[in-house]
Amino acid sequence: MPLARDAIRQLTEAKGGCIGPVQLRRTDTGTGKSDVVLIPCGSTREDRCPACARRAQSLRARQCREGWHLDHDPEPPNPVPDEDQEAWLTLRAEAQVRRDHALTTGQDTSMLDELIGELDEHITLSGIRGTAATPPRDDSSEGQRSRRSRSTRRRQDTPDLPSRPVSKTTTGRTYTGADGKTWQPSMFLTLTCDSYGKVGPDGVPAHPETYDYQRAARDALHFAALFDRLIQNLRRYAGYDLQYFAAIEPQKRLAPHVHLAIRGTIPREGLRQVIAATYHQVWWPPADHVRYEDDGLPVWHEASGRYLDPATGEYLPAWDQALDAIGPHDQPLHVARFGPRFDAQGIIAGSKDAGRCIGYLTKYLTKQLGAVHAASSEPSAAAADHADRLVAALRYEPCSPGCANWLRYGISPRNPKAGMRPGHCRGRAHNRAYLGYAGRRVLVSRRWSGKTLDDHRADRKAWLLATLGLPAADTAPGRWTWQRVTPGDPDHIPPSAALLHILTDRARQQAAFALARARASGDAVASLSAKAA
Repeated sequence: MPLARDAIRQLTEAKGGCIGPVQLRRTDTGTGKSDVVLIPCGSTREDRCPACARRAQSLRARQCREGWHLDHDPEPPNPVPDEDQEAWLTLRAEAQVRRDHALTTGQDTSMLDELIGELDEHITLSGIRGTAATPPRDDSSEGQRSRRSRSTRRRQDTPDLPSRPVSKTTTGRTYTGADGKTWQPSMFLTLTCDSYGKVGPDGVPAHPETYDYQRAARDALHFAALFDRLIQNLRRYAGYDLQYFAAIEPQKRLAPHVHLAIRGTIPREGLRQVIAATYHQVWWPPADHVRYEDDGLPVWHEASGRYLDPATGEYLPAWDQALDAIGPHDQPLHVARFGPRFDAQGIIAGSKDAGRCIGYLTKYLTKQLGAVHAASSEPSAAAADHADRLVAALRYEPCSPGCANWLRYGISPRNPKAGMRPGHCRGRAHNRAYLGYAGRRVLVSRRWSGKTLDDHRADRKAWLLATLGLPAADTAPGRWTWQRVTPGDPDHIPPSAALLHILTDRARQQAAFALARARASGDAVASLSAKAA
């Protein structure tokens, strides 16, 4: 016989209820009455909460569908700052004027710089993106840096990029058929990384000892930057502000590849030229020569906040110093490229192919990269060995300027701290579940649908309230106060009891929704059945 708690959990999942709700105490500021509200956790991973992950997946599918075949330029959101944000921005402007005046008169600006930093933090917490002004430069002796020389010429081993002036429109070309009907197709594009060695049908290298795992690891680490460069080049070639909805997934060989829904069309020959001309150079210090093994790592010097050579006692070069040492004749640490093979399909709005591609784009968004590969392939000893080799190549590969692995190559990471050890970086890229790619799984351009993800959530909520015939929630400012309920609070609901609450709420919600749909369809029999249920 099944256990009661396991059965309740399974039934809650089957009903679409959240199995890890967040408990918040809601207090009415007018009456002082408070109650505990169970809020869905909002997880996007199926292994944590299947119901919330499926809702997030369907929300992404709707976002993709609404922006893919737009025949007009969406209006970008332009929210107006509220009173609180205006107050912080006014204080920030006054502080900037005082600092600029102090700087021109030769006064000390350290106090004003600290004040500006605090005001910028408050502005960010108030809900404003970006920075109000460029951060002040450090003109002290330690902050002075020599001019870094980087060649701006295109690489000689890369073909020239065809480009044209980019217009502000976001829609592609339209085509007129013989019958006079106008078509505005879009594209579904799949791109992969370059080859690192011959692999079999299951993605396992035919010769693991010659497979270039280091290049595979570095391509995965810098795949997001390579994708950004691709979008820039596509816009230069297409001549308009190309919009996209992209999803990152792993191939059988564990290399990341990207699926893109693109508004508008680009000729295949043009795609081939842009892909061949796209690359990303990583201008980082050299990381090919190991200077310190695990038994003789640099030591931390508490007084200076820097790492020392264990043999000589000298300071390791700081991150900025290591970047300054890269000369104009040096080569980049790594050059990331896409492979020459790609798949491009023309998609018509409202067709079966459009729905199929949207389902394909969002199919694996509820799983991690490692889980996607495990679910889409049969496990084998060779595949497990291939994954182990890739993880081993990622272990000591620097993933960011602040990665602890830089100590292994004689360079102090950016913002160092005590206890850093090469091979034990806590960055997600070194985790087996991410396979080297630690960026966002869904990449959406700003003018895709003219809405943010919160706007799509609000649209879904408004539709549901209208279907149920319920009034909009009272969101007047100052009406409610919210507090997190901790396990030690007297009104905390035990997890087992919380699942019972969620199960009851889901049953009531589904019954109310079925009744509302029956009323809308005018089916009296279905309406009575739903009411009885």
